[in-house]
Amino acid sequence: MIRRIDSFSNDTVKRIRSLRDKKARRAEGRFLAEGLRIIAEARDSGLLPDALVYAPPLHPLAREIVHQALDHGTDVIETTPDILAKMSGKDNPQMVLAVYPAPATDLARLNRSAAPLWIVAQALRDPGNIGTILRTGDAVAAGGLILIDDHADPFSVEAVRASMGAIFTQTIATARWDEFVAWLRAGPGQLVGTSLRTDTDYLDATYDQPCFLLVGNESQGLPPEYEAECDLTVKMPMLGRADSLNAAAATAVMAFHIRAAWRHRG
Repeated sequence: MIRRIDSFSNDTVKRIRSLRDKKARRAEGRFLAEGLRIIAEARDSGLLPDALVYAPPLHPLAREIVHQALDHGTDVIETTPDILAKMSGKDNPQMVLAVYPAPATDLARLNRSAAPLWIVAQALRDPGNIGTILRTGDAVAAGGLILIDDHADPFSVEAVRASMGAIFTQTIATARWDEFVAWLRAGPGQLVGTSLRTDTDYLDATYDQPCFLLVGNESQGLPPEYEAECDLTVKMPMLGRADSLNAAAATAVMAFHIRAAWRHRG
């Protein structure tokens, strides 16, 4: 049954609003997703939310998801645009938002043979970059994203929004560098790092499967000791005044090139 909330002081409003905070997300084991497109992507991936909040009028697709969510046992809430804005923290919120359980992110749950390409990102600080890289991973059918060392939260509202639904299609794992290296070397896998300190052009390199594409921090790139661990380091020559690409842009260029190289190799 759909329940109605008309009070800003309602406990559910406060709890959902709190999920904008990383500490609350960790304590609850849940995260927020805003907007019909992202929620529809989740549904199409077989995931229905723990809670679904909307302000009328409902789009026909949203109405369909509401009915499916009710059958699933989701807590479906109708409210006002003002209260929805309080939950989302935005002056002009999307007219629907949802709460999902955050999946486990340990390396042990990854199956490296599930895909020939994986993306590994070290110390990314921008949640928008993480979300965009997730979207790239979905576009190239990567197995998932492995986040190394301290990083922005992939389940923040900003990262989820930038992923455009890929948060629900890409496996996410987190680890310290030494944990990742031990896991990687316990099985097959070529570690390919992007670097400004190599002479190997990314167009001339040979990429094996499974390939783990490693990109570094937005401002500092990969530490030298991380590069030394790579089986291959490559660079993308810059033809203008820029010395490098944004981390998410570099990931996209590399991921699509690796896929193209395999296709041309047959």
